Formats: sequence, C-alpha cells, structure tokens
Amino acid sequence: MAATASPGASGVNGKPRTSPKSVKFLFGGLAGMGATVFVQPLDLVKNRMQLSGEGAKTREYKTSFHALTSILRAEGLRGIYTGLSAGLLRQATYTTTRLGIYTVLFERLTGADGTPPGFLLKALIGMTAGATGAFVGTPAEVALIRMTADGRLPADQRRGYKNVFNALIRIVREEGVPTLWRGCIPTMARAVVVNAAQLASYSQSKQFLLDSGYFSDNILCHFCASMISGLVTTAASMPVDIAKTRIQNMRMIDGKPEYKNGLDVLVKVVRYEGFFSLWKGFTPYYARLGPHTVLTFIFLEQMNKAYKRLFLSG
Repeated sequence: MAATASPGASGVNGKPRTSPKSVKFLFGGLAGMGATVFVQPLDLVKNRMQLSGEGAKTREYKTSFHALTSILRAEGLRGIYTGLSAGLLRQATYTTTRLGIYTVLFERLTGADGTPPGFLLKALIGMTAGATGAFVGTPAEVALIRMTADGRLPADQRRGYKNVFNALIRIVREEGVPTLWRGCIPTMARAVVVNAAQLASYSQSKQFLLDSGYFSDNILCHFCASMISGLVTTAASMPVDIAKTRIQNMRMIDGKPEYKNGLDVLVKVVRYEGFFSLWKGFTPYYARLGPHTVLTFIFLEQMNKAYKRLFLSG
C-alpha cells in the first residue's frame, strides 16, 4: 500500500511545498549580510591597501598584515569594523536584487518541457543579474568605500559619516544625487568579470583536477576547484576593483574630479605607482572571497531549514 503524503508537507499534485520567491530573496540577502559581519575587516583592509600610495605618495602600508596591525593600533578593534552598516546595506541591496533577477530570468528561459538553459545562457543570466545588482547596490558601495577610507585621513579631512544612512543623506545634500552612483560603471564591470571568471574557471579547474587522476568528484575536489577559481577571479577583477574604489573615494580639486573615468585611474596607477599596484589588496580580497561564499551558503541553508520546520512541515 502506497504511503500518502502529509497535506502540510506537500502541495499541488503531491509536489513538495517550497518557500515563496519573496522569502528566498529575503533569505539570500540576510545570508549575505550574516557573512559580511565576519569578513568586514578584510574588506576594510583591501580598501585601505587600494588607496595606499595614491597620487605617487609613499605607501602607508607595506603588506596586508601591516595594514591590519596599523589599523588596530591606531583605531582599535572597533576601527576594523568601520563601515559595517554600509557593508550590510550593500548585501541587502546587491545580493537580493541579483538573486531576484537571476531567478526570474532563469525561469523565463527554462524550456516548456522543463529543460534548463545551457551553460552559455546561464553565464549570460549570471552576468546580467550581477550587473543589475551592482547598479542597485552602488550607493551603499560608495558609502562603504568612503567610511572604510576615513580613518587613514588627517582628522580635519575626514568625512565623519556616523552610519550608512547618514552617509547617503550627506552625500545627496553636499554633492547631489548622481554622486550616489559614482563609479557605477566599474562596479557593474567588476560584477560581470567576477561572474564570468567564476563560472569559467570553476568548471575548468574541476575538470583539470578530475582528469589528473588524483581527485574524485567529492567535496575535496570542489574545495580545491573553488580555491583555484577564487585565485583566477581575484586576479581578473582587481584592476577593475581598484578603479571603482579610487573613483568612489575621490574628491573634487578646484572644481575638478581627481579622475575622469575608470581608464584614467588605471593609467595613473600604472604611471605613478607601478603596474603591479593594480593588484593592491590582493591577499585580503582573495581571503574574503572564499569565507564569504561559504558562510553565505551556511546561513542560507540554516534559514531554509528553519522555515521548512516552522511553516512547511506537516
């Protein structure tokens, strides 16, 4: 005799009930925010490294470790969490939008027979969702860059934003609404590069490891492929990232901006600071990438389990 499914656990036609899309988007944003609480210090160090030595000045920090210890010494434990409110808002806007756009496009491009989109189409969906999310998240990104950079400036030159909302209000009042989207093109470009590099390098790395004969398709292989993918993604996206950071932190000098555009940033960095300065902050950027992804999925999994237990169980 066949077992009958519990009406609370199953939906129409016996299919398992799942959480609504709105809940999935909410959980995606919350999971990213939870992960940010743990990796915010790495973000701060990366931003400080990218601004160190700007305009042919002497580098403030020799290494990422030197930056971290200097910040702790000068600003204390709270100092390494400067800009946390902006980091949380960035995740709330960027991650939620990206997840929502990806889900909608994925479902619309799935065949009538349930056939999912092919690899190239998935990559295009991912890049489109990433770029859209980056555009929506740019105001929080501008606030984050400025808040994390403030501590390196002399007291009389600091912007002194109290929190992300104070930063956004003051930016609009003092510099105008368009400033909230300053650097949105390199921000969107970075999102596209990250999505493209992650997809391509992960699948290639995984295949290479499997073909070597030393790995089987298990969690160790996935972890190693992820680390290789993270390395490639970091190397590919850092020049765009430093352009974004410099543009969003720049001031007006005699009524003119320090940089005309992202390309102008790259040219000046290479000319005055050296070619490899395009990869300033590589270590904290790479160190942040893995833990943030892992923690995001852990938090997401726990929230999904809790929702299922509380609202979907029979």
